Amino acid sequence: MIDRGRTDDPGDAARDADGGAIPAELSLDDVHHLLQTKRRRDVLRYLRDAEGSVRLRELAEQVAAWEQETTVEELRSDERQRVYISLYQSHLPKLDNHGIIEYDKDRGRVDSTPRTGQLEPYLEGPTETDSSDPWPRRYGATVGLGTVFLGAVAAGLAPIDGLVAAGLVLGSFAAVTAAHAWTGS
Repeated sequence: MIDRGRTDDPGDAARDADGGAIPAELSLDDVHHLLQTKRRRDVLRYLRDAEGSVRLRELAEQVAAWEQETTVEELRSDERQRVYISLYQSHLPKLDNHGIIEYDKDRGRVDSTPRTGQLEPYLEGPTETDSSDPWPRRYGATVGLGTVFLGAVAAGLAPIDGLVAAGLVLGSFAAVTAAHAWTGS
């Protein structure tokens, strides 16, 4: 457990269970270590959408339902228990020790902290259903146009040598890839 009590000195940092100071920012190694387990990522996603403190039992049930790709009502007892135990014994204490959450083991309550937001950029990236990312469409259009162009050359509809046509298609892919890399998105 972490002592996050107020002090008169604003320079005082939170302390871990051994009295060591917890740095204000997590290192990239710590971020990767904390998020390497899907259960911990699921805990943080659940807390992100929760208002205030949550009960450990509700958290464990939802994480188990996500893992089983079902609803909380359809979960079996052993599925609930397996997730509950791993959260109780391992995942929540680890997040608590890094100051990411406040975990009251005795009361079975979990709450996010201001530090939880440091992990937010790593939780969700663009997905296949994210229509705001234009690059899959751009690559798809390049494939489609390249296919039509090469088909026209093969059918004799375009008076261009096949090797030149292939070079033009490869050049178009190189241009799209360079634009993607240049924009950084």
